[in-house]
Amino acid sequence: MTSNGGGRDPDIELFVKAGSDGESIGNCPFSQRLFMILWLKGVVFNVTTVDLKRKPADLHNLAPGTHPPFLTFNGEVKTDINKIEEFLEEVLAPPKYPKLAAKHRESNTAGIDIFAKFSAYIKNTRPDANGALEKSLTKALKKLDEYLNSPLPEEIDADSMDEENSSSRSFLDGNELTLADCNLLPKLHIVKVVAKKYRNYDIPSDMTGVWRYLNSAYARDEFTNTCAAEKEIELAYQDVAKRLVK
Repeated sequence: MTSNGGGRDPDIELFVKAGSDGESIGNCPFSQRLFMILWLKGVVFNVTTVDLKRKPADLHNLAPGTHPPFLTFNGEVKTDINKIEEFLEEVLAPPKYPKLAAKHRESNTAGIDIFAKFSAYIKNTRPDANGALEKSLTKALKKLDEYLNSPLPEEIDADSMDEENSSSRSFLDGNELTLADCNLLPKLHIVKVVAKKYRNYDIPSDMTGVWRYLNSAYARDEFTNTCAAEKEIELAYQDVAKRLVK
């Protein structure tokens, strides 16, 4: 029986990284990405947190050499995150499940370089390089801010004489969460939390698009209930975030 159309839900189990207590949700943007997709699809699924320090033997047998996230779909193990996303979008399709792909191609690449710029900034130990790396992160965030504040084609009123038309949408591709958001939001949240904790860096308050985007996410269960606690995120970066050494 296919999962599309009528009939019962497929049997889905998602395995995500556990937090420091071995049970709660750990810091992993990839785990959260898949967790959000399944939640948004409205499909029934189970979530198992995997303690990487004590990975149970049955998981070694289920997905040898694989770290979470991975999932089982009607008993079949799937481990490649991008392929899992494509697969879920294809099999959990309308009319029973919503389509989550972004309509605008640009929404899929918006903010694509932020996480790499953040990683370089946070791992750097040289005070003389800090300024340039911070600038580079701010520039990448600014680019995202400009995308979020630029109206999408459907937001432009052809009859309006107002040249200053700016977007008020909540998410990358409109007012609903899409696959593009499931990919970017978990990473953007980590950037916000970790850069503040270890570099005292705040996303500039004049980036109204980015802040509207984050606050829209924080108002949604699909984001907040799939996200690691801030302390978990800070803990995960304790050894990654390097001190600036004079």
